[in-house]
This record gives sequence, structure tokens and C-alpha cells, in this order.
Amino acid sequence: MRRSKAISAMAVTAVSALVLTACGGGGGNSDGSSGDVSSMAEGKAQEGDVFKLADVPEMDPVTVAIDDNFTAYNNDTADANSSYNNYVLTSVLTAPTLLDGNNEVLTNGDVMESIEVTSEDPYTVEWKIKEGAKWSDGEPWDCSDLYLAWLSHSGKAEGFNVASSTGYELIEQPECKDAQTFTAEFSQPYIDYKGLFSAGAVLPAHVLEEGTGIDDITSIKPDSPKVSDVAEFWAGEWKGFDAEKMPGSGPYKIKSFDRNSGNVVLDKNPEWIGAKGGPKEITVRTIPDTQAMATALENGEINVAASTQPDSTAATTMQNLESQGVTYGSAPQLTYEHLDLNFKRIFADEAARKAFFAVVPRQQIVDKLLKGVQPDAEVLQSIVFFQGEDGYQDVYSDKADQGAEEAEKILQEAGWEKGNDGIYAKDGKRLSIEISHNENARRKQTVEIIQSAAAKAGIEVKDDQDANFLAGRVDKGDYDVALFGWSSEPFKTTQADLYSSDGGQNWQGLESKEVDEAYESAVAATKEDEARKHYQEADKALANEHATLPLFATPSMWGFRGIDRVYMQSYNGALWNAGEWEAAE
Repeated sequence: MRRSKAISAMAVTAVSALVLTACGGGGGNSDGSSGDVSSMAEGKAQEGDVFKLADVPEMDPVTVAIDDNFTAYNNDTADANSSYNNYVLTSVLTAPTLLDGNNEVLTNGDVMESIEVTSEDPYTVEWKIKEGAKWSDGEPWDCSDLYLAWLSHSGKAEGFNVASSTGYELIEQPECKDAQTFTAEFSQPYIDYKGLFSAGAVLPAHVLEEGTGIDDITSIKPDSPKVSDVAEFWAGEWKGFDAEKMPGSGPYKIKSFDRNSGNVVLDKNPEWIGAKGGPKEITVRTIPDTQAMATALENGEINVAASTQPDSTAATTMQNLESQGVTYGSAPQLTYEHLDLNFKRIFADEAARKAFFAVVPRQQIVDKLLKGVQPDAEVLQSIVFFQGEDGYQDVYSDKADQGAEEAEKILQEAGWEKGNDGIYAKDGKRLSIEISHNENARRKQTVEIIQSAAAKAGIEVKDDQDANFLAGRVDKGDYDVALFGWSSEPFKTTQADLYSSDGGQNWQGLESKEVDEAYESAVAATKEDEARKHYQEADKALANEHATLPLFATPSMWGFRGIDRVYMQSYNGALWNAGEWEAAE
């Protein structure tokens, strides 16, 4: 599953607007949870819009399982960007803001004094860091780190290979007024400024300075001669894990990383200025098979099973462990499963795109693969908004799920002819495509359902399952159709990177003037209602291009034992508040 900063501040003002239906499957609660997990969505010491880790006793080591491998300390390069990196880094790399389980954007009171707009004209924001915030190697976590984050994400210099620059590119005059104060003057108002410098974006400037021989990173401008050295180090030297180069700034640091298994061990950051409790050590294991993850929880091999891949069998297994002290939880995620079509291959042909959309049986996919976990699951009819979110509109039902007869009609009217093998062809090219995805049982079943439906319309679909698809191919556009999920933060502005013509994560090669203009207008908007209108325009324009087909919003599912409370945050996973976990009574 890939990650993207994709939902806007308009969703933050009332999180109830993000009413994705929760996972179901039994138990006394409508979401199938065996306990009152909704009460676990807030931090124990959370007050208003400020989060601090609660001061709790230290507990014994725990083991947490996730679906896929951690791969990189720097998760903000386009080729590394993954939710599974984020799930590990959320407690390792601190940030000015964080999200609780309700997707509320909170100021991180452990390291920040304040974040505020200090001027409307010119639009200026000030980030004030607490005295004493440090990296695990003892160096200060300060303004120079925020400056490096801006420089690397600004899009104003070559070589950084950054996944997204939206928002940062509007900062024209960044300044470290002192070691604790970073100010940014924007070229235009930017209502999603709290989404900048999020978890994983702020990396150790002092490590880069030492590695490049630069005395002061704040002296390096985008046009400085040495910016290429900065870019080379930033994009290349923070892959995987190297203890010397990769300290922690959150309550934990990475102790070890096994590249073969993907397992990561975290231990305490000795310089953390916040509360010191929580597990002494956290082992994060990779278990791609969700049922195997549930079985590992049942057998006591792990303390937490945290999956973003809903599976009804695994859900039932965890729900049935209540008598053994296991709490099962499920909750809405800001994550959507979808199919991206590559415009640089056979789907450069508009009729081929339209026919493929028409033949994909999305309702059947939801009924067969999701309803066992979430009985009231629905097909997602928007690529920009989630069900229940203010702005959600149905812009896909008239383009998809139309059946084989409609698909064949579209092809025939565009000059495609059915060959002796029953497959349509045009200009010597057969309508034979591969759907590419990572190793995932549900996605394999999704392809099988599409294969059967497409065959009736003379479209050949092949299953391309590759364990390294998300880590080495999707960002290179190496696919006909990419089947994966985008995980979103509560900021919609940077969604432009996914679908704008020059977007850093527009790997499918989509180019649309209507889409570009809608996103440009949305990002430039100064009021939420105005921005929402333009995002709706982008939604319609994307649907009309037949570029990407939403399937469903994906619920999370998790189970835990031996810990008092665990809540799987939609974007940052289960470890977002691991520093305040306590041993269950």
C-alpha cells in the first residue's frame, strides 16, 4: 500500500464528516470490535488540539505484526514511499503535528511550543520548537531540521526525487530566526500548512551536514552549488537502516533492521524529552498473510496484529479470541483501493479505457471480498472524497459496472475487432493486459473476478503478482493496470501530485488540462468551500478521463493482547502512541 497526503483541512474541522463505514463481522458492536475500541482513539493525556504522551509505567517488550516490509528510513522519496515505512517511523521520527485515531490534527506538545499563522499578508507561518528536543545521538532537533525538510521537499532543486512537494513549493522565504523558530513566508495563502513537516519528513540535518561537509544547511539555497550534494545524500544515503546515519527523534529509535525478513526492532530514545513509559522494546514483524498474522496472535507469538488488508477469515479468528484476552478492533481508514491505468501503453486508447471500466464488476468484488469483514461495505464512487465526507459525489457509477455487452459496444464503435481467439484487437494490438499488484490474497482474488468478467467482453486479463511491485515498479510506471491502495492524511492539497500532469507521483502518465486546472484552483483556494468545489471539479474530470477506477474504502482490522489499549490509526498505524502503552491488568 502506498501512502499519500491526500485529504484536506476541510475534513479536519469536523472529523465526523469522514464517516467511512466500519468493518463488521460479529461481536456486540456494529463494527465487529470485541471491546470499546472507539474510546482508545485519543491519547491518554490529549487535551484539546494538543497531544502529549501520557506518563505511564514502562512495560516489557512487545511484538507487533504488519502486512509488508519496512524498507527505508527516508520514506519521502518517490521510490521508497510506503505506508509500511510510515508504520515503523511514526514513533521514531517526531513531527510538529500528529494524528490521533479520529484523524484529528494535533500539535505535538512534546516537542512544539506552537504553530501559528503570524501574518495574513504576506501569508506567514511560525513553527516554535521546545527547548531540549533532541535526536537520540544527543544533537538538537531544531530549526535546521525543518529547513532541510523544506529544501528537500520544495521542488525548487533537482535530484531529491521527493514524493510530494505540494505546499512546500509555495514557501518563498524560509528562515531560522533562531534555533527554535522556523518561519515561512508563502507566495499565497495555504490552508493546509499543518500538513507540512509531517511524520517522516523531518530528517537529521546534522547527519547530512557531516556526510556532505556542509557547515550549515540553512546556508544552502535551491540554487546553491552544493545543493546537488545535499540532494544526493538525502535521496540516497537514508535507504534501509544505518544506526550511525539514522537516529531517532521520537520516543523510540531503530535498534536493528533485518533486510531479509523485514523485521525491525525499536528501543527507547535516551534523549526523548517527553514521557518515558511504554514498551522497553518493540519488534515489528512482517507477516503478509493476514490469516497467518491472526494465528500468530492466537499462538502468543505477537502482541498486536495490525493489518490494513481486511480478510473475513482472519477477522473471525481474532474475534473468537476474546475469551483468551484478545481485543479485536476495526475502524474506517483514509485508504482507498483502486485501479490505475497506464496512459503510456495500450490504455492510451480511450475506448480501451472505457471498455475496461465498463467491464470491471466492482459490486461483485465488494460483495465477495469485503462484506465478510464489513457487512455494509459499498463501492466507492469518488477518487477524491470518501463516503460520508462533505463533497462526496457519485461520478463513477455511470462509467463502471456496465457489463460485457456495453464494453463490446464501446470497442466496436471505436474500430476494435474481435479476433479468432475471442480477444479484441486494433492496429495489430490485442486487448491483452496485465493487472499488477503486490503479494496479497485479496488482490489476487480481485484480479480473478475481473478476469472472468473481462473474458466475456473479449478482453484478456493476466495476473501479475510481484512481491516487489510497490517497492520497485509502480513508481516507474511499469504496469498496464496497477492495483493498490493510497493511504491519506487529513490534507487534500497534495493529492495533486497523484494526478496532475507534472505530479511527482503521477506514474500512470495522465495529462489533462481540466484535471490540472481544477487542482491548481483547489490548492490556491483560501476558503474551504471554494477548495471543495474545485476538488469536486477535479473528481469529475478524473472520472471523465477514465484514468483511475476506485473500488472501495479499505477498513483496518487489528487485535491485541497483554496491552491496555491499542488503536490502529488510519495513516500512521498502531504505533502512533506506543510510548503510552501499558501492560494490561
